[in-house]
Amino acid sequence: MPGSSLIMVGVLAQRGVVAIGLRAMEGPLLKDLRSQRNTRVSGPVVVYCGSLSCHNSHSSSMASSVWSQEEKAMEAIKDALRALRQRHILEEGAHGPAISALSKPMISQGSEWKEKTEKLEIELQQCYKAQSRLSEQLVIEVAESRTSKSSLQDKELLILDLDKDLSQTREECTRLQQELEEKTKTLDLLITENKEVRSQLEVMTNRAQKAESENKMLIDRWMLQKMQDAERLNEANALYEEMLAKLKANGLENLARQQVDGIVRRNEDGTDHFVESTIPSTCGHHIHAHEGGCGSILFEYSSRTLFTGGQAGPVKMWDTNSGSLIKSLNGSLGNILDLAITHDNKSLIAASSSNNLFVWDVNSGRVRHTLTGHTDKVCAVDVSKFSSRHVVSAAYDRTIKLWDLQKGYCTNTVLFTSNCNAICLSIDGLTVFSGHMDGNLRLWDIQTAKLLSEVAGHSSAVTSVSLSRNGNMILTSGRDNVHNVFDTRTLEICGTLRASGNRLASNWSRSCISPDDEYVAAGSADGTVHVWSISKGSIVSTLKEQTSPILCCSWSGSGKPLASADKNGYVCTWT
Repeated sequence: MPGSSLIMVGVLAQRGVVAIGLRAMEGPLLKDLRSQRNTRVSGPVVVYCGSLSCHNSHSSSMASSVWSQEEKAMEAIKDALRALRQRHILEEGAHGPAISALSKPMISQGSEWKEKTEKLEIELQQCYKAQSRLSEQLVIEVAESRTSKSSLQDKELLILDLDKDLSQTREECTRLQQELEEKTKTLDLLITENKEVRSQLEVMTNRAQKAESENKMLIDRWMLQKMQDAERLNEANALYEEMLAKLKANGLENLARQQVDGIVRRNEDGTDHFVESTIPSTCGHHIHAHEGGCGSILFEYSSRTLFTGGQAGPVKMWDTNSGSLIKSLNGSLGNILDLAITHDNKSLIAASSSNNLFVWDVNSGRVRHTLTGHTDKVCAVDVSKFSSRHVVSAAYDRTIKLWDLQKGYCTNTVLFTSNCNAICLSIDGLTVFSGHMDGNLRLWDIQTAKLLSEVAGHSSAVTSVSLSRNGNMILTSGRDNVHNVFDTRTLEICGTLRASGNRLASNWSRSCISPDDEYVAAGSADGTVHVWSISKGSIVSTLKEQTSPILCCSWSGSGKPLASADKNGYVCTWT
């Protein structure tokens, strides 16, 4: 048996020497010894190919004394080994079938263990992978926990701030509650006062109602008195109108007597001027008066001094004898569309596209008045023939206004439906002649603002209205290129003037009548000035010097020269 062999080896080891012959150990004994290779003995062990020797450290000194004993022991061991060999052979033969039967399960069990080992390795790899995933998740969760921790700290700080705000809000609420209590007390006091005021108001209302009833009674009495006064005033007005009609009839009779033998011009000084006009044929001066066009020109009464108005500049005063500039009248705004002068030659009035009229003192060159009231550009202006006080103007706001130069404001307004391009006052200063865009000539009573008469004189817009010096004729020019002469007493056309090459250039092209009421001058879009004889109805002179469209013409009150202005700002004087 293997167990008995091990016992013998252990007995011999206790004596200090163990010698085993490996060749003698065959079969199950050798396997048994290999399985027991980790068995510890009390002394050192030495293994040889043929035998095993163990010597104790202290046996070297006793080698000689025990040599004989060792030989005996070796012999005994050899005998034992022989016996064991034989026994082993017998046992091996007896146990061979059992060993082979046991070895087969061991082999199959080894393959199962191998498979289990592979499975375990696979599971180990999966565990490693799971461990790596868990590690990554752990890192993420750690980062999230840090973030959450910082967020938690921020929220804690926010909570502290909110706590402070809450405490402040509570204090504010307490303060507001105190103020509310105080205001409530004040409101109660005000309500009490309001009740007292209401009671006083009721008393005052009753008094006011009584006063109103008394006032109504007084008004009724006052209205009755006014009606009586009005009746007396109507009687006085009727008497005044009757006396005025008689006075007007006497004035017209005197005027007719003055106009029998010649052409009369009456001014405030009462001086009469008799003139005779000459037919112009020669250009005396070619003056560059304004930049961008000259839209209005006018001579002083009984003088050769010429005023010109242009675009966005001053009104200029010229000596037509020498063609030199006398002075400039500054202070106006916008384009000058028309000019008028008082009969004493002291005040010049300009109609402007800035919706205003400007009044200059001619001697000083300073602006006396700026007349405001129109809401659109002022295109025409005229002054009373007998008075230097009253001025009429027409604008594109469809109104004609009467102005008082001494007071500096508007005294009456006439309303109409068609825009007015030109106006002039009658000799007596009571009637306004107006030319409109619808081609009609209208007569207005300036005092009552009533329409007196209306004549369809042109098929297109009227651009110019000029009164003769004796007041018996009125000249109208239209965009239909026709010039009509009306009798102011009957409003009948007494002459129609036209020319094949005469075409008006704008809605404010101004024509004129000579001082002796014999000739009419009008400019054309080709730069030509045509002169007609009213009595003959034909052209007596054609003046050609300017190249741009003629915008206006004006005849000197002394009979000559005739002046024309064009769209380029040049003025020509004709004699």
